Order: sequence, then C-alpha cells, then structure tokens
Amino acid sequence: MKRLSRTILYIVAFVLFFYANNNLLVTTEYTIESSKLPESFDGFRIVQVSDLHDAAFGDGQQRLVEKVKAADPDVVFLTGDLIDSRRYDLQNSLDAVKQFVKLADVYYVLGNHEVAVNQTDEIYMALENLGVHILPNQSLEIEHSGKRLAIIGIEDPLMGKEVQEMLEEAMAGIDEQTYKILLSHRPEKFETYVENKLDLVFTGHAHGGQIRLPFIGGLIAPGQGWLPTYTSGMYEADNTKMLVSRGLGNSLVPQRLFNLPELIVVELRSM
Repeated sequence: MKRLSRTILYIVAFVLFFYANNNLLVTTEYTIESSKLPESFDGFRIVQVSDLHDAAFGDGQQRLVEKVKAADPDVVFLTGDLIDSRRYDLQNSLDAVKQFVKLADVYYVLGNHEVAVNQTDEIYMALENLGVHILPNQSLEIEHSGKRLAIIGIEDPLMGKEVQEMLEEAMAGIDEQTYKILLSHRPEKFETYVENKLDLVFTGHAHGGQIRLPFIGGLIAPGQGWLPTYTSGMYEADNTKMLVSRGLGNSLVPQRLFNLPELIVVELRSM
C-alpha cells in the first residue's frame, strides 16, 4: 500500500512538473541605459510578448493579460508567431491582443509561422482592426515632450527579402542620432543588427532552446540548430543590445523543460 501511494505521488509530481514547464508564466525584467535616449523617455516601460503559438493562458487569456497589466507598460511589442501553422487559431491569440490594446500602444511584426500559413493579409487586417501598429519593414517615431525615438519593424525572411534589405527599407529617413528600437523575429541575425547600429533589438523564435541544460543553456533552436548561441537573455556588441525572449508557446516539440514561458519587461533609462 505504501509503495502504491509513493508511486502515485511520483506520478502526480511528474505531471505537475511538466505542466508547470509549459504553463507557469514568468516575467524577466531589464533596465536598459543609454546616453542616446532622451530624458523624456526615462522610465519608459516595454513589455515583449513573443511566440504565443496559439497557446492559452487561462480563460480568454486572462492569466497572460494580468501579467502584462501588472508590468504597467507604455508599449507592448509582439515579435512574431502569434499563431502556430500546425493548429491555426487566430481568434485565440486575438483574445489576448484585444485586451493588450486597452493597456498600451501595441506594435507587431510577424514571424515565420504567420508566413507559413499564408494568412499574413488576414492577420494584418485583424490586428489593424484592433488598433495594433503593424510594422512590415516600416518604422514609426513616437514623441514625448518634443523628443523622439524610432520603433522599427521588419518581416520574417520567409517573405522573400534579406534582413539587410528589409532594414534599409524600414530605416529610410531615420536620423542617425535617433534612438532606434527594432522588432524582429529572428535572433540569429544579431551581427546584421549590430552592423546597422541599432540600439535595442527585441527578438524571439528560439523558444529558449526548448530544453535548457544547466551550465549549457538551450539545446536546439530553429535557424541555429543544436546548442544555439542566441536563446535567452541579453546579448551585446558595440552599442547594440539584443533581447531574446524564450516565448510563451510551443510548436513542433510540445514540451518545454527547465524553460518556463516568459514575458520580457524593459525599463529605459536616460544617462
């Protein structure tokens, strides 16, 4: 009887462990300082939501929305793969987005899964109808007290253009001294972002490496293969900082290990 009870406890513990790895939302916070950032943007708060892949976090995405709300964002960045090409359910993701737009201005770039389902027009239209700012190789400047910063977005390379080409198109007309934030799905293009002197880059796509190993990091990531370089956290080179979100959902591999679903929260500081 004791052996049976112990076995049941082990089974319950394993089930809870695997459930938590896919469903326990965590928030990772960063403070980004820059002398290029206007003083009027000091304290500006950003929440990044990436790689939802049609996952559900509570009824009507309520757990996810409450996490975003608690971060008190000035803007929300959606960095691709809102949907999953294997179980396309746009409305499930829109349930979250329609609540995000009530909290802050929302900006969006697509990921490879939106391209894969061949529904980019439908997705763009649905998001625009909710009031989301779409950035298909475009930029917008936002202003506080007469000072500006640029939010730049590029599409996924599966749309048929090279990253450099898309960046040149999106950055046309932006003054070199303007603080530049890029939304891009793909972290493996970090060197290109550095070459283009972007100040801060938000990416996803790597799913944290899916399985994270102690002292090693992520195990595998699309576009990078085994033991990938860019899976989670902040990477710096020259004056460019890139944040890689571990994302929220899963795709081909249905289970995360030691890799909890993540929201990134950034507070900007002027030096």
